[in-house]
Amino acid sequence: MQPLDFYEQPPPRPHPKPPWFKVRAVMGPNYLEMKRLMRGLSLHTVCEEARCPNIFECWEERTGTFMILGDVCTRRCGFCAVTFGRPQRTVDADEPRRVAEAARHLGLKHIVITSVARDDLPDGGASIFARCIEACRQAVPGCTVEVLVPDFRGSLSALRTVVDARPDVFGHNVETVPRLYRRVRPSARYYRSLEMLVRAKELAPDMVTKTGIMVGLGETWDELRQTFRDIRAAGVDVLTVGQYLRPTYGERHLPIARYYTPREFEALREEALALGFAAVESGPLVRSSYHARRAVEAVRGA
Repeated sequence: MQPLDFYEQPPPRPHPKPPWFKVRAVMGPNYLEMKRLMRGLSLHTVCEEARCPNIFECWEERTGTFMILGDVCTRRCGFCAVTFGRPQRTVDADEPRRVAEAARHLGLKHIVITSVARDDLPDGGASIFARCIEACRQAVPGCTVEVLVPDFRGSLSALRTVVDARPDVFGHNVETVPRLYRRVRPSARYYRSLEMLVRAKELAPDMVTKTGIMVGLGETWDELRQTFRDIRAAGVDVLTVGQYLRPTYGERHLPIARYYTPREFEALREEALALGFAAVESGPLVRSSYHARRAVEAVRGA
């Protein structure tokens, strides 16, 4: 499929946001209970730390993504709202129990667990991921568990630690096209991220693998096509594609090169599905864990 004609036009001014980005802030009873529970158990969510626009919808449906290993990241990516700095060296050994308790209290059927990057830890935090998976399985029998992990600096032993805990879904985000890595993810490597996904599938062929990519950072349509092909060649089952939204307007965060339209997101979805992905979520507000359970069901039903 060829890119839509208007893709070749000069990019629109990034502000104000197009009308399809308007989100109703519905703070219903489920949203408020989720917020109270997270604060009461001293837990973090990527929904809050990354300023996800879907927080009201997801929390009202009692779904959320737990962010473990603290709220300070050792990496300074140009797109991310999470605080950058030097985390406390001490790891919270009780965190897996509290994550499982929250999942049990909320009656979750699909649990998503992610983390900040912890390059200061010998295993990058892999052992805590494994303990969270195990604790959730014990506390909420029958639930499915999805993890979204950093690249562990390419450590195969750290990767094996997570995969051996048998998550239902193993996720690691590629985030952008290779040409933009130095600017967008200066501490990461494109082919290292692809290798993580390849190795995860090799270690557990029946496990669902998943990755996500942002658009609007200056990539071309052809670069997106090639990145989709690379990801599919890595054996990835589920792909998410969403619009990059600048967290702040300071020097730390990259500017938005352009806003993609809903029609373009649908065209990207069709191109990805044609490559053989089992499930593709593509839209302006799509994030890694958006409709996560639905994607798992699509893969298992394929």
